[in-house]
Amino acid sequence: MRSNRIRTTVLAATTLLAALSLTACGGEDGTDAKKPAAAVQDTAGSPTPETSTAPEKDSTSPTDTEPAADTKPKAPAAAPKTKAPAAPKAKPKTPVTCTGANTKVTVTKVSRPVNHLLLTVTNKGDRPCYAYHAPMLRFDGAQAVFRVLEDSQPQAVVTLDPGQSAYAAIGLTGEPNGQKPYPSKHLGVTFADRNDGPINSASTELTLPAGTYWDDNGFVTYWQSEMADALTY
Repeated sequence: MRSNRIRTTVLAATTLLAALSLTACGGEDGTDAKKPAAAVQDTAGSPTPETSTAPEKDSTSPTDTEPAADTKPKAPAAAPKTKAPAAPKAKPKTPVTCTGANTKVTVTKVSRPVNHLLLTVTNKGDRPCYAYHAPMLRFDGAQAVFRVLEDSQPQAVVTLDPGQSAYAAIGLTGEPNGQKPYPSKHLGVTFADRNDGPINSASTELTLPAGTYWDDNGFVTYWQSEMADALTY
């Protein structure tokens, strides 16, 4: 019985000491020692969340906003280019007849063929001209125009553009027949019209090369486009 009382006494003393100890711990800083355990867990036991150090996203970042509107005024659109109307082509001028008024005529002596002269006519006008037929020649002192060599007639009328030339050969003498040649210093040149009539109003007089002689068997060719063609007769 005595030992049971001693054990009971000891147990009671131990319980008292534990209670006193709890009281001392709870009241040391003035807090309520009887505060529920759940509350203690929320305020002291839970880890405090760390403050994030990542930079906040800029709400004005170019990737999250629309591009800024271009406030610079745009240049007006260029007007479409239009081709200037082509200048109308000038109509070709109507050809006229070659005369002494719209041409220049020269006479020269040639070495081949012998006893030949060469007439050259050049268009000095501003439109084409037709050199019809053959030139009508008259040596000074002659009673008639020089004979025309019909075999020299070209296939078409010679047309001279401004600046172009045509040619006629003059055979001064023919086969010897005992006739004495006539000396001359000047030569009259008359152009023919389309009907082979003389255009007397525009005749040209040329000075012949020194020592020019001719006879009645001489001839003149039709106008030719090429000098070589004229000198083949």
